[in-house]
Amino acid sequence: MTKYVYDFTEGDKDQKALLGGKGANLAEMTKLGLPVPPGFTISTDACREFLSLGAEPGDLRVQVTMALRHLEDKTGRRLGDRHDPLLVSVRSGAQFSMPGMMETVLNVGLNDASVKGMAEESGDERFAWDSYRRLLQMFGKTVLDIPGEVFSDALEKAKATRGVASDLELDVDALKGLVTEFKGFIVEHSGVDFPQHPREQLDMAIRAVFNSWNTERARLYRRRERISQDLGTAVNICTMVFGNLGETSGTGVAFTRDPASGKSGAYGDYLPNAQGEDVVAGIRNTLSLDDLKRLDADSHKQLLRVMRKLETHYRDLCDIEFTIERGKLWMLQTRVGKRTPAAAFRIASQLVDENLITMDEALTRVSGAQLALLMFPQFDRHVERELLTKGMAASPGAAVGKAVFDSPTAQEWAARGERVVLVRRETNPDDLGGMIAAQGILTARGGKTSHAAVVARGMGKTCVCGAEKLDIDVVAKRITLGATVINEGDEISIDGTTGEVFAGAMPVVPSPVATYIENGLEAALAGADTDDDAGTVDLVKAVDRLLSHADNVRRLAVRANADTQEDAARARSLGAQGIGLCRTEHMFLGDRRSLIERVILAESGQERDDALAALLPLQRDDFRELLLAMDGLPVTIRLLDPPLHEFLADRTELSVKVAVAEAKGESGAQLDADRKLLRAVERMHESNPMLGLRGVRLGLIVPGLFGLQVRAVAEAACDLALEGHDPKVEIMVPLVGSVRELHIIRDEAEAILAEVAGDRGVVLDGVAPRGGHAITVPIGTMVELPRAALTAHRIADAADFFSFGTNDLTQTTWGFSRDDVEAEVFVKYLEKGVFTISPFETIDADGVGRLVEIAVKEGRATKPGIKLGVCGEHGGDPESIHFFHNAGLDYVSCSPFRVPVARLEAGRAAVL
Repeated sequence: MTKYVYDFTEGDKDQKALLGGKGANLAEMTKLGLPVPPGFTISTDACREFLSLGAEPGDLRVQVTMALRHLEDKTGRRLGDRHDPLLVSVRSGAQFSMPGMMETVLNVGLNDASVKGMAEESGDERFAWDSYRRLLQMFGKTVLDIPGEVFSDALEKAKATRGVASDLELDVDALKGLVTEFKGFIVEHSGVDFPQHPREQLDMAIRAVFNSWNTERARLYRRRERISQDLGTAVNICTMVFGNLGETSGTGVAFTRDPASGKSGAYGDYLPNAQGEDVVAGIRNTLSLDDLKRLDADSHKQLLRVMRKLETHYRDLCDIEFTIERGKLWMLQTRVGKRTPAAAFRIASQLVDENLITMDEALTRVSGAQLALLMFPQFDRHVERELLTKGMAASPGAAVGKAVFDSPTAQEWAARGERVVLVRRETNPDDLGGMIAAQGILTARGGKTSHAAVVARGMGKTCVCGAEKLDIDVVAKRITLGATVINEGDEISIDGTTGEVFAGAMPVVPSPVATYIENGLEAALAGADTDDDAGTVDLVKAVDRLLSHADNVRRLAVRANADTQEDAARARSLGAQGIGLCRTEHMFLGDRRSLIERVILAESGQERDDALAALLPLQRDDFRELLLAMDGLPVTIRLLDPPLHEFLADRTELSVKVAVAEAKGESGAQLDADRKLLRAVERMHESNPMLGLRGVRLGLIVPGLFGLQVRAVAEAACDLALEGHDPKVEIMVPLVGSVRELHIIRDEAEAILAEVAGDRGVVLDGVAPRGGHAITVPIGTMVELPRAALTAHRIADAADFFSFGTNDLTQTTWGFSRDDVEAEVFVKYLEKGVFTISPFETIDADGVGRLVEIAVKEGRATKPGIKLGVCGEHGGDPESIHFFHNAGLDYVSCSPFRVPVARLEAGRAAVL
């Protein structure tokens, strides 16, 4: 018999795949002897079986019964007993944290009879009826799929009728009235009575949690966070402890360090006389842990001891949920807490200083994606600004956009290119689509542990919570603050680092982290405000420390894709160790287009040679500037790659122009030239030009074209060597599919290199005599066709290096035209789970990656010392960098801005 149910005493934190994160950590805390209410976990295996079969596995009910009876024996109470009932919570718990995406039902076991026994046993009739009201509300929404507004509107109406502002002010009679009203809603909307049998409630709640795995919001969150759709969720059945038993009770969420800034110390939110969902829902503004100390010093002291123990045990920031029931502290959950990018770097550095982790471990606690976010601009604090209010700094960043007040509008406006800020009283899981679409999130309620804050931090979105002075009217779609009114569509700016909210669009300036990476530590610290509450100095120092360690431990070199002297200089300032891809086609645009046109239209060899000769000094100067910017570092120059028709006039426009002129009876030199050009365009036209006359095929079909470029490279390199510089140039032949293609081009290139070096008195591929000069020019190829990868053992014979062009390799492996499929096909493929991410963003390890691995293995079998790199967009993608490290490549090359990200991820790949 498959075991599906595990008592909290049976597991540990390393069993997240089986017990889910919540269940594994509840088991770990139980093992540590912390005050955890007893309970049991239904495994993810059971969920997957349920989702596959459409029903519970045959013996699951039996195992739940056995676990439930054990729980009843342990607590001395029975589920739903009339006099002293055992109540349980039923909570989801996936392997990976999905805050607010799945379901929870509290107070399961209450019914019309047991609510009276609970009132008698507790001595608090209001508490009992409030708990029953909560069960009906959560059960109706979660289990029976009744719109939540049905219950929340009735609750708001009850408060308005009695002239009170808070749920806590509703008396027993009001709560009894709501219970009756809620039961009526359940019958009206579901067609069935609220189940009075406690076990029926439990079984229905378990099924609802299983089903919540496949809700649209949960699937959307997993797609965004790249969590597999096949994992399923565990279900945790836990003895209820009550934070809504009066002022000596309460509930809270705490962090062992500030998840927004990374500052040391205990941070959190506490709500007296409340149940756990009240805190994360953000429906009431919370108190701080300092307030808890004032209200209940003993519980506060015990909580701090538990927090220290957990942080020491997990050696990381811990996120903790707790309840105090009449002065007794209970731990309901812990996990390694989500944090902002700034907090991640600060905390990793702090833990090293505290000797809790090593520098290698610190690298595993941060990511390239977080570093990229820290490099984004921030608001200029030195300009005049209109401060509306200040809320809680929940997730940092500078977000500017038009105010929108609901998720569908945010998605609609963002889809048409508008920047928006989602404004809500408080967010709930149904707002996820709008949160993803928005630049930032602003709420009037909630704290750092509210739904908005937790989800925004996980997504790297700017968020300001608890801006309680704002009167947010989601129906009228406006914000009111005194005489100031912000309507839907008006621009606002929010600062997730300070919590400030501004009217209008604030200007932004470079972040201190970007300043540090580009200009060095001293420059960044010179411009930092040492009194800045966000800890700018500490942050910059932490980034410097971790990035420097990554550089020390990484095996992969990091180069940049750059085509101009300016791009090369910027890449070098960002830490690039050379240029892995110079796209020479970018050098033939603008005024030079006419020269390429002359090459194409030439009707004799002399005409073509004249046009190529005119291009030679221009190309030589291009390469000279690039090699100077990267003096002493390798520069890989790719010979011309795109189809020649791209340098000619548009076929349709030219056809119309000629036809109109002929229809008008025009004649003359211009029409003759247009006709000649049209004939050339027609001759060069291809139905699928990306698989046509481009790359090495140009070098073989168009005489002298590649020779021109090789000569320009050779002359620039030799001239610089003679001037005392250290040019390290490499020539790369694109789109090779056969070793014979490469041999032909290589023979031509070597002859030209030898000629130019000889004419200038430079030693080629050797050691120069004393006072002499030498250059070495490796010749290699891009591997961007499946045939090249599969015949790498042959191509390596003619190549000094391979550079994987993973953009084209992905296109040719999948048969996708990138420009045509990303907007339409990929949207559906992502929705249907064919992809978890675009294969142009992260390498397809099973398909494209397999070809890379074959080429690496077989290329090195032929030529063990062959140098291997990648220059497609994947070279700057964090996950892909780990793949390339494991595949054995020597370097990655990416856009200049992504160089620091690649440096960090290459270091992480070396220690993971």
